[in-house]
Amino acid sequence: MSRKNAEINKLEEQFDAVDASMKKMTLDEVNRAPKEDVEMQTKLSQKEIENSKEIRLKPKREISSREPFNESFRSAWDYDKQYVQFIAENREIQGENIDLWTKPYAGVPAQEWSVPVNKPVWGPRFLAEQIKRKCYHRLVMENKIIENSGMAQMYGAMAVDTTVQRLDAHPVSSRKSVFMGSF
Repeated sequence: MSRKNAEINKLEEQFDAVDASMKKMTLDEVNRAPKEDVEMQTKLSQKEIENSKEIRLKPKREISSREPFNESFRSAWDYDKQYVQFIAENREIQGENIDLWTKPYAGVPAQEWSVPVNKPVWGPRFLAEQIKRKCYHRLVMENKIIENSGMAQMYGAMAVDTTVQRLDAHPVSSRKSVFMGSF
């Protein structure tokens, strides 16, 4: 019976050590993790982009806002609501449309969007930027000695491995280069 209690106490100490290492982890440490290198899903030529059907996004649903708009953010809001052309990618479920809600500023209505992926679309800048921010951090357990007491050694610590881009948005350039033969 005492051997079982010793094992239980040992496990409790290990759980406490893992809990303590997770509590020590700060947002700065998490954000320092390297981004995972992933190739773009969509490889469209300039001609394919020019010949593609022009898709202008509109919100599916809107919920009005009761709070007043802060006029000191007017210039930022005017910039963020400009329509830009981008290609959205869903890296978790490839080929599936991206459904999300946006509310970039207080006083602005919340809007639901359905963004088609892997094709050029026109949408507000704040929508493309929100899609670009969608990522998560992959945590791993490192096998290192946390505590070395006289009786036992405890192994394991939580660490951030990589930052994985879950959704992504890439700008579409419509500029033609003089050096590429089209003047």
